[in-house]
Amino acid sequence: MNLPIGKTEGDARARRAAGVPSIALPERAGATEDPERTAALQEQVRQLAAERDALILAHNYQLPEIQDVADFIGDSLALSRKAASASQQTIVFCGVHFMAETACVLCPEKTVLIPDLAAGCSLADTIDAAQLRAWKEQHPEAIVVMYVNTSAEVKALTDYCCTSANAVDVVAHIYETRGEDVEILFGPDMWLGSYVEKSLGRKMHIWDGECHVHASIRPADIERTMAEHADADLLVHPECGCTTSVMEYLASGELPEGRVKMLSTGGMLSYASGAANGGGGACGGGEKEVLVATETGMLHPLRRAAPGVSFLPVHAEASCRFMKMITLQKLRDCLQSGRFEVEVDSEIAAAARLPIDRMIAIG
Repeated sequence: MNLPIGKTEGDARARRAAGVPSIALPERAGATEDPERTAALQEQVRQLAAERDALILAHNYQLPEIQDVADFIGDSLALSRKAASASQQTIVFCGVHFMAETACVLCPEKTVLIPDLAAGCSLADTIDAAQLRAWKEQHPEAIVVMYVNTSAEVKALTDYCCTSANAVDVVAHIYETRGEDVEILFGPDMWLGSYVEKSLGRKMHIWDGECHVHASIRPADIERTMAEHADADLLVHPECGCTTSVMEYLASGELPEGRVKMLSTGGMLSYASGAANGGGGACGGGEKEVLVATETGMLHPLRRAAPGVSFLPVHAEASCRFMKMITLQKLRDCLQSGRFEVEVDSEIAAAARLPIDRMIAIG
């Protein structure tokens, strides 16, 4: 199927034509420093959202002040489900562009806004529709599984989408329903693909892509922080560049299996809720320590979910500048003006809907 290039891919090309490749990192955005101004902006956001009949969705990696004003916070899978069930006429997505696109595909009758159109994703930029078409031509019988961190054009050429929360379940489902000998193209994240392979003990064809933030978290960071906090639990996102080494360390007994968890951001929040309800315990009679290997924005919802637990970053500089491009002022301005609407070509949206629905159904 040869689909037309939609507005999203066109936007990315326009950025490149202007001399700003979409994979280039934007300048780091910081939180609003004035507490009074922050509170005033948050109140304006709440009022404007009510007037506009808008639902504010925020990813776990967003700035704390954005998370605190959102109607719902979650990972990609949870946000997709929330968008699909939204009763509001407008959805404002505080995240990155592919997430807002997914909301467009799931809610074609609604208006989807993003506070900054330039908030892209380095992982999504590692594969485009032309590259996926070429890959499929090399493996015409293969089933395509694409991480949700991809453009709508890529999803339109995909059989199943997945998130880090359900990637293993999605691939296991394919083996169960399509046969043990089925050929699978998995992309674009090579670390997540490797994690799925090791979890299921089966080989796939894996695209050579990665998230620039998660790729920066290396085995040396795990070794150093585990040595500094010998009694701490360790939460590792499957996108991390240390994933394969962590699994090998576990298999060899070099890491304590009971204290190491490979979790999506949603899984990390479930862990925190369990710790807050007495499932954690203390380290040596003191406050329980938990090391977190993912984007540092995740620390805010974890600390809010379990204030009695000390959550510490494995790599303190693992911050996504794309996620941090969404600020309170941009969110306020977006609600005021209705600007930065995200749209997906109707033919592409129709084709992309099936793999996204499959992702949500498998859970």
